[in-house]
This record gives sequence, C-alpha cells and structure tokens, in this order.
Amino acid sequence: MEISSRNVVEGTSRSPHRAMYKAMGLTDDDLSKPFIGVCHTGNEATPCNIHLPKLAEKAKYAVTESGATPREFSTIAVSDGIAMGHEGMKSSLVSREVIADSIELMVRAHQYDALVGIAGCDKSLPGTMMAMARLNIPSVFVYGGTIMPGMLDGKELTVVDVYEAVGSYDSGKITLEELKNIENTACPNAGSCGGMFTANTMASISEAIGIALPGSASPPAEDERREKIVSDTGKACVKLLELNIKPRDILTFEAFENAITMLNAVGGSTNGILHLLALSNEAGIKLTYDDFERIRKKTPHIADMKPGGNYVMNGLDKIGGIPFVMKKLLSNDLLHANAITVTGKTIKENLDSISIQEAPEQKIVKSVESPLHDVGTAVILKGSLAPEGAVIKTAGVEMTQFTGKAKVFDREEYAFDSV
Repeated sequence: MEISSRNVVEGTSRSPHRAMYKAMGLTDDDLSKPFIGVCHTGNEATPCNIHLPKLAEKAKYAVTESGATPREFSTIAVSDGIAMGHEGMKSSLVSREVIADSIELMVRAHQYDALVGIAGCDKSLPGTMMAMARLNIPSVFVYGGTIMPGMLDGKELTVVDVYEAVGSYDSGKITLEELKNIENTACPNAGSCGGMFTANTMASISEAIGIALPGSASPPAEDERREKIVSDTGKACVKLLELNIKPRDILTFEAFENAITMLNAVGGSTNGILHLLALSNEAGIKLTYDDFERIRKKTPHIADMKPGGNYVMNGLDKIGGIPFVMKKLLSNDLLHANAITVTGKTIKENLDSISIQEAPEQKIVKSVESPLHDVGTAVILKGSLAPEGAVIKTAGVEMTQFTGKAKVFDREEYAFDSV
C-alpha cells in the first residue's frame, strides 16, 4: 500500500512537522501509522449536516481501533431547502465544486493516505464523491442519513409538504393555523429531506456504484444503526488501504451503469444525472445522455417514493433498504454483478451476504414484473428550448409530451410573483 503521509513525518528534516502534530496530542506511535482523513460537511446551516461532527467521532474511533491515525476536517455545505426561492440559490451548485476542491486541497496539502467522507445534504454527497475520484486514494463514502418523517393527523410529512402548504394557504385552501401546524411538524429532527430527493437519491446511488458500504444509505440520521454504519466505514477504509483498492478501481463504466439503473428504479432526482456526469468526469469515465436513456429504457421503476410517489426513505429502510431494491434488480440481471465495491467484494458477493425476508404486506417496492412504470423516470428531453438535451422526472407525471410557449424570467422572485 502507498503511504504518502511518510513524506510529511519521516526523517530529521520533518522534525518541525512532527512537533506541530505533537502539539495536537499525537505521539510517535500515532505518527508511525497511516493517516486517514475523516472529512465531514457538518455545520448549522441545515438539519442534513448538523449531526455530522458527532458521526465523525465514531469514524475516528474506528480508524484508531483499526491501527491507523485519523485526522478530522470539515468543509462547507449549502442547504438547498433554505437557499431556495431567493438570490441564495445561485450558490447551490457551485458549492459542489467548492466541496470537492476543498477536500482535495486538504488531502493533498497534508498527504493523507486514505479518506472517509461523511456528507448529508444535496451537493455535499456528490462533492465528496468527486473529491474521492479526483484524489484516487482508498476512500469510503458514508451518508449522514435521512430525516424521520413528520406526523400530522396520521399522515407522513416531508419539507415538500410545507412548500405545498404555502401554495394551499395562498389560494385560500387552508388557514394560517393549519400552515403553522404543518411547518411545526414536517421536519422533526436531524437528517436529510425524507423523500427520494437529491440527498437520498445520491445515497442510494452510493451503494449501487460501490463507493459506500451495503445497507448504509437508508437508516435514518438519528437511528442508533447510523453510528455503527459510520464506525464500520472507518474500519472499511483502513482495510481498503491495506488492499490498495482505489476509487477508480471501483468507479468503472459498469459501476456507473449500476448507478443509473438505481436512479431510475427508485424514481430518483433529476440532479442524479447532473451529479453522475460530474463524477464520471472526475473518474475518467465517458458518460453521455445516450447512456442514461439506454439504461432508463430497460430499467423498471419499482420503488414508490415521494415526491412522485407515496413513501419516504424511512419506510424503505424498514423493509430492507437499498439492498432490497438491488436484490430485485440483480435477480433480473439488471445490475453488473461482478462490479467491485469498497468491501473488496463484488456487488453479488455483498448482496449474497445480506438476508432479507420480503414482508408480504409491503407496498413500497414492486416486483420487476409488475413495476410502477415499465421504464425509468429520469428522462432526457430534446427540443427547441434545449437542443442539446434537458432532464425531467416523470415518476408522478402522466403527461408524455408538451408543446407551448416559454416564459422567461431574469430572477426566481419574478417567476414566483408571476405564478
């Protein structure tokens, strides 16, 4: 295995470097071991990330127990939910690049040997994965987890229900008190938005593409299993360093095809296309819109997930999570079974080691033979408005064609006023 950190701490010329590490409490024994960067996007900007520093502690402990030296650092994360609807949204997508760049800079500057990446919000997941592909040192991604659904009058709520409630209030369908009740109950604790929005989509993809541990995507942020998952991730990262398996060994063309299959099978966010294209670029894999369409047309939409469907990530977790979905796809030859993953084993080997008994009453994941839709829902469109292509999610849409005039606005606020 390649131990770049020796460039920093070995030899008499590195005495000043070791002195600075010793100022932080490290010993000569600590300095003799590989350095594992433990990166997280924890902050107080969003519930998706507020708990990540605590999870990082679990990963660090596991790294130490596995015989390596953890070095924690953090980076930014923008909340799309809070930046949305005003000037702040212009900061959202660029934050993905800043996240990737900042992780790269920290690892290169300090010559860390491997990387655990913990992320929780929309752009922080692909940003972290992009850095891993770019650096190409042994790396394991882990999701911070989904939020629990809010409950009001027996109905599960997500943040999207609050947005819809604003529209209902503006049109006189609900009272101000009803709007306030929805606002107060929709988001009960830490974690990412509960439906199959961008964060849960990219978390699902992280398992399918092989960069995260099996079963790591669906447990909620404040579930006790989340701490074990993060701990297992720390251990897996040290093992991956020993095996010298790097992200580009995992992020093959076949792995990206598995990711696109997952995107369509769960009715995932259109942002999944945007982020997979960026990730493939970092991994040196050429993906095109044609690849997305080719795989979409042979992938059934089987998971009935909000916002296009009826269930949240917590519900999917209760019946077996992403491994349950992957087993259904694999048994129908819709995944590349021999794609390598961060366990050092293949997709098939991972899934064979997981026993899931399908609950007869579950309604969330359909069979491949009787899907929600015969083909996937992340559709590439072409037309006069976007001659090179555009994307749309059809999970909750019956319309298959639209012709009309485009109204163009210079600011989001102007569009909202018009609506």
